[in-house]
Amino acid sequence: MYSVNTNTGAMVALQNLNSTSNQLQVVQAQINTGLKVASAKDDGATWAIAQSQRAQVASLDSVKSSLQRGQSTADVAITAGQTVSDLLTQMKQKALAASDSSLDATSLAALNTDFQSLRDQVSQVVSNADFNGTNLIKSGATDYQALANAAGSSTLTVHAQDLSLGGVNVTINATDTIGTTALATAMVGTCDTCISNVSAALAKLGTGSTALQTHLNFVSKLQDTLTTGIGNLVDADLAKASAQLQALQTKQQLGVQALSIANSSTSALLGLFR
Repeated sequence: MYSVNTNTGAMVALQNLNSTSNQLQVVQAQINTGLKVASAKDDGATWAIAQSQRAQVASLDSVKSSLQRGQSTADVAITAGQTVSDLLTQMKQKALAASDSSLDATSLAALNTDFQSLRDQVSQVVSNADFNGTNLIKSGATDYQALANAAGSSTLTVHAQDLSLGGVNVTINATDTIGTTALATAMVGTCDTCISNVSAALAKLGTGSTALQTHLNFVSKLQDTLTTGIGNLVDADLAKASAQLQALQTKQQLGVQALSIANSSTSALLGLFR
């Protein structure tokens, strides 16, 4: 039945054309953004999962920064500790030379002056071994705790090592001298003990720094894995989208022609009135 009021063919053609246009908009958005799930409207569940993982990836940046600061702090402490060890070695050398009973007073005094200068340098090195306001080898230093996960519920600890004069590792006091042969002889043994203690402390700092680097590597790989996982959830297949775009564009052109034909069908009624 022909009717000028109701053109069923045109309505069907228009519905199909609108459907094609909607699909075309979706594919064009995927090509423009590179995402098949760009917002919660596209796929609410997938978008929520991806957003949660993005938050974790962003949080891991803070974890990496904390680990890097800890590593730098430990490395500064290790460098300073190695200098302290070198100074102690020189102090032992001066003490051993001063323990020679055949030395005259002038030579002994010169060795004692050198010893005191080296002793004071130990204090200078220890007090200046700061990174970002943290010093792991000064007297009363606290352990460094670096973030280990995105939730902040786990930490990695680098234990402080007191390398200050008169501390548990360097038992030489700030006023000790080798002004006499007896003092020099006793100081040789003290220096040996201090050198061993400092070496052990440096080993602990080195272990802590290595642990931070190992975990930093893990966190970097974890970030890459999470980012890849997010991409698997929301990234568009651009090759497939490109093929769909061409197909839909062709379908749209055909839809326009079909609608034109459907709209012109009622003009056949005019022939009946001639």
